[in-house]
Formats: sequence, C-alpha cells, structure tokens
Amino acid sequence: MDDFDMLSAPQAAAGNGTDEDPAAAFLAQQESEIAGIENDEGFSILDSGEVPTSLDNNLTGDANDAVDGAVNGDIHEESNGPSDAYSAISSADRLQAEPESLRKWREEQRERLEVLDANSRKQESEWKDKAKVELEEWHTRQDEQLEKTKVNNRAAEEAMLSDMDENNPGTEWERVARLCDFNPKSSKQAKDVSRMRSVLISLKQAPLVR
Repeated sequence: MDDFDMLSAPQAAAGNGTDEDPAAAFLAQQESEIAGIENDEGFSILDSGEVPTSLDNNLTGDANDAVDGAVNGDIHEESNGPSDAYSAISSADRLQAEPESLRKWREEQRERLEVLDANSRKQESEWKDKAKVELEEWHTRQDEQLEKTKVNNRAAEEAMLSDMDENNPGTEWERVARLCDFNPKSSKQAKDVSRMRSVLISLKQAPLVR
C-alpha cells in the first residue's frame, strides 16, 4: 500500500505541474475582452438568451415612434426638394447669363413707360380742366344770348303795341310797311314778291286819298 501511494503521488504532482496551453489562454482572454466591450456599450445578451430590458425598451420605443410618425402623416416628402433646388439653380443661372445690354434695355423701357404714364395722366388732367372751363364759358354765353333775346322781344312787343294804339288817319300803310321785310337778300329762296314790295312802298310814300 505504501509503495502504491508513493508511486501515485509523483504522478499527481507531475499532473499538477503540467504547463497551460497558450492558444487556449489567448482565446479565453479575447472572449473576455469582447464580452467587456459589449457590456460597456449596452448590447450584452443574458446567458439565458434574453435581451436586456433597457435594450428591448429602446428598440420597441424607436419602432413605435416610426409607426406613429407614419400614421400621423409626419413622414417628410423629399420629392419636391430636388425640383425646388433645380428651379432655384435655373433662376440663378438665367440671371447670371442675362447680358448687360439686355438688362440696360429693360431698365430704359421701364423708365420710358413710367414717363409716358406720367405724361398721360398730366395731359388727361389738363384736358379735363380745359373742358370744364370751356363748358362754363359756353353756359355764360348762352345765358347772355338768352337775356339779349328777351330784351329784344320785349322791345319789339312794346313797339307793336304802341303802333296798334295809334289810329292817326293816313298812317295805315306806314304801319303795314313796318310789318313787311323789304330786304331783298332775305327772300332769295322765297317766291318773287318784288312787285308786291314796290306797291307797298309806293303806298307808304303816297297813300291813297279818299
């Protein structure tokens, strides 16, 4: 028994003194470092295969936010972005490409149109003022002519009434002659009454004696 124990003891001592495998030690060290990095960044998975609660909540919250944004219409459309940018670039290129002569002509045309508009408004105002003055003058002349006509008519009426009141013998043909127009120029288009006119004139100058 003692001899057997003595033989087995050196073998056990020899087994305990065996050197560790360097490759296995290196792999174990790398796995340990990788596990430490995952734990620091919060991506570690439990030994049972379950996802940690904090990581699961983050993933679930991000997914819910994306779904809510799609349902509420918060997804931004980027289709108009390129077209708006293209139109802005085109406008800038067109402005840059416009020659100096064309820009100068455009400015001259604008100034010329402004001057024409101002002259038109001024001329229109002058015409209105002139028409107003002429209309007032016409009304004044019409009133004056009407007053003169009234005065002449009253005078003629008074003269006719005074002649009618005169009943002096021998003045009958004279009153008749006053009622006649002996101006030959005023009766060019009328019938020929020259003989009648001469008779009346002779009666006026030498009335008949009863």
